[in-house]
Amino acid sequence: MARWTGEWLSAPRPGAEEPPRWRGERLGLPEQGVGAVARGGARLLGLVVDLVAASLLTSLFLRPDLQDTAAMQSYNLWAIAVWAVITIIPVSFFGFTPGMFVTGIRVARLDGAQMVGVPRAIVRAALTFLIIPAAIRNADGRSWLDRLTGTVVIRMR
Repeated sequence: MARWTGEWLSAPRPGAEEPPRWRGERLGLPEQGVGAVARGGARLLGLVVDLVAASLLTSLFLRPDLQDTAAMQSYNLWAIAVWAVITIIPVSFFGFTPGMFVTGIRVARLDGAQMVGVPRAIVRAALTFLIIPAAIRNADGRSWLDRLTGTVVIRMR
C-alpha cells in the first residue's frame, strides 16, 4: 500500500505492481499528444486565466477601490461568484473552462460519458477553490478532485 505522499516515495517491493511508465498508462491514455494526461503547468495556467477573466468580468460591473476595504470585499465576493459560473457551467456541458480552452486541456469522465455534468462540475469547483485537493496528484496525474469525481484532465491538442 502506497503512503499518502504518493508512489514516488515508496520503494518498489518484491511482487508489487510495476509502476506506470507514464502518467495515465493505467487509465489507458496515451503517453503524449491528444488524450494524454495534462501536466500541472497547463492546469495552473488555465486556473490563472480563469481567475483573471473572472476579475475582468467583475470589473465591468463593479469598480475595484483598493482604498475601501468594504468595497474590495464585495468586489472579491462577486469575482468568486463569477469564477464559479465560468467554471461550473462550461465544464458541465463542454468539459473545459475558458482558461482550459486557452491552454488546450479539458476534463473527461473515466466512464466514457460525453458531458462531465453539473454535480461533478460543482464538486470540482469547490475543491479547486480549496487549492490543496487540486494540487496533490497521484502517479497517473490525477488530483484528489479528479479521483473523487471520476474524471481526468487531458490534452486537447
